[in-house]
Amino acid sequence: MTTTALPRVTPAQRRSRLVRRHLLAPALRKETVEAVAEALVGLHATDPATVYLTAAARMHTPTAAAIDHSLYHAPNGTPGLERIRCMRRTMFVVPAHLAPAVRSATVRDAHRQRAATTAQLGQALGWDERRCAEVETAVLAALTTHGAATAAQLAAEIPALREQMVTFPGKPYQSRQRVSSPILGLLAAEGRIRRSRPAGSWTSAQFRWAPARPLRAVPPAEAKTQLARRYLTAFGPATVADLKWWTGWSLTDTRRALAATGAQAVELDEGTGYLLPEDIEDIEDLGGRDGLHGAEGAGPAVALLPSLDPTPMGWRHRDWYLDPDHTKALFDRNGNIGPTIWWNGRIVGTWAQHPDGHLNHHLLTDPGGQARTAIEAEIDRTRAFLADTRVTPCYRTPLERSLTT
Repeated sequence: MTTTALPRVTPAQRRSRLVRRHLLAPALRKETVEAVAEALVGLHATDPATVYLTAAARMHTPTAAAIDHSLYHAPNGTPGLERIRCMRRTMFVVPAHLAPAVRSATVRDAHRQRAATTAQLGQALGWDERRCAEVETAVLAALTTHGAATAAQLAAEIPALREQMVTFPGKPYQSRQRVSSPILGLLAAEGRIRRSRPAGSWTSAQFRWAPARPLRAVPPAEAKTQLARRYLTAFGPATVADLKWWTGWSLTDTRRALAATGAQAVELDEGTGYLLPEDIEDIEDLGGRDGLHGAEGAGPAVALLPSLDPTPMGWRHRDWYLDPDHTKALFDRNGNIGPTIWWNGRIVGTWAQHPDGHLNHHLLTDPGGQARTAIEAEIDRTRAFLADTRVTPCYRTPLERSLTT
């Protein structure tokens, strides 16, 4: 019996595709935040500064004011972007037209979060479902009245939100937090409230909360298929484990959604990967190129990406763009990545902003003279974008910390 070998996609071909699809070369940059979000499916938004730095790294002439306008000043009241809690219960900024599918595809996470939050509040404070519902109703009423408010402003009006609870009792990382945090997080996960403009600069984490905009309903199976297809368009070829990790779905849901896309199996170093049929020819055209070095019209592929950027956070298996020996220096203990320097589709270093505004960087490998020159130019571009703004990642990594001192 004869078996047909799967098409082979090499790490070099994957890096070439990564550079093109993730806009990691100066010639590939876009004019707007909306175009960047469209290319990447969504922008990680847990750290408020990440959205701005992710977009700026991929825009021709970025300014904080232009990015701010895209995020908070939609023309005619019709948003081009939506900030929602979705994949892996993480905050993302996604294209508005994709938001209904993203919400429907991840609603199961919200159900699990409600069960966990209710149990946590019951154990810590003796709250039952009725008490939780009363507080949630009060929050929604206050936001309807005021339009938008910070957690502190809501807590000043709703005494129950000021109650404190112990999280992770008995653990080394035990802490106390106000009830406002899990309640607002749950309402956001369920799409009943949304993050609005922060109370401060674009680096501020003191977000205002506002009533959520209604999103049309999409059947969950259809939504999962649509999201899986968008993921493969931007991140493929990818393994089942990659898609499962990125979405937070169960293995069964992941396999069903992947099958529904009609994706074609390909051979990767990590095992079997999947690529949309229309992208098979695209991979073949890349040949053995590494990144876009020497590709017509593209030039060197250099980028400075912020912590939690969607590119390095897009796959479970990362050896094809990240040396495993560098993982501990770049990630914290919870799997959050710090700022990274990219050259031709590969992570070659990290960077950080010193309190005086200077950008320090450290190369984990020597990418060569041309790369070093391009990296210096990109550091100057990033410094110009930041101007007088100081940015400290929400999640600190060992090497990033060392570069700030």
